[in-house]
Amino acid sequence: MPKAYVFTRYGGPETEALVDLDRPRPGPGEVLVAVRAAGVNPVDWKQRTGYRRPGESGERAFPAVLGNEVAGVVEETGEAVTGFAPGDEVFGTAVAGGYAEYALLAAGITAHKPAPLSFADAATLPVAAATAYDGVRQLALPAGATLLVTGAGGGVGVAVVQIARAGGVRVVGVASEGKKDFLESLGAVHVPSGPDWVEGVRLAAPKGVDGVYDLVGGEVLHEAAGLVRDRSRLITAGAPAEEVERLGGARVARARDAAVLRAVADLVVGGDLDPHVTLTFPLERAGEALREVESGHARGKVVLEIGARA
Repeated sequence: MPKAYVFTRYGGPETEALVDLDRPRPGPGEVLVAVRAAGVNPVDWKQRTGYRRPGESGERAFPAVLGNEVAGVVEETGEAVTGFAPGDEVFGTAVAGGYAEYALLAAGITAHKPAPLSFADAATLPVAAATAYDGVRQLALPAGATLLVTGAGGGVGVAVVQIARAGGVRVVGVASEGKKDFLESLGAVHVPSGPDWVEGVRLAAPKGVDGVYDLVGGEVLHEAAGLVRDRSRLITAGAPAEEVERLGGARVARARDAAVLRAVADLVVGGDLDPHVTLTFPLERAGEALREVESGHARGKVVLEIGARA
């Protein structure tokens, strides 16, 4: 039977397990893929603890497969699916978990993988890169403007820095001291996280910043709000909507469509975006991969490389 990495109840790492599951069958509007790679994201472990995305409702069925973004090869298509056929190389958002040998994707938010794009890189795009792209587009900063990115060293932050820089925007990135050289190699001005980060940003951008893309939330978001000239250009993917709205900002508005996936894939193929896959693990070591992300110390993206069975 196909393998999948699941959580059996809400809680910590003790709820995770590698199990055998029946091969899924695609429903209307779905495609079944043999997974070649799955991205590992903070939202994965947050969902294990009971977190729900805005708008999500209903009870989760256990065991629940972890993971949200995958790249693979189409095995079967469901009713009313057009544009995809068995053998197509695709990437997209998993309907019910992606840390598995087989996964279901919603056809409307699935895109064909360009041939030059590796499965590992493609698997990083549906959540992290697409979130970055949506937010940068939402801010709509002109070339020459200054963007502050908090949590700039993670998967979304690294993509934000590159997408903004490709548009001619100056980026000030807040991240740990250990990520200084990495962020500077992407063209960002690095400011060390910690108690003095606000003063560091003021030194880096003495006239203030034109936009904030927050990936941390909490106190960091509140402090960042005091640095941006126009609160309508304060967005977050790290805090609830009501929290940022009280500050005059907004949550990142996710498009969640295939057009965005194609756009970020084109950025990678064109050399403007490098997903920076820094660690890969086999499915059997998915727990280790998730610990890397859950620790908050992962630099760039962590990916599971999965060999599908015939």
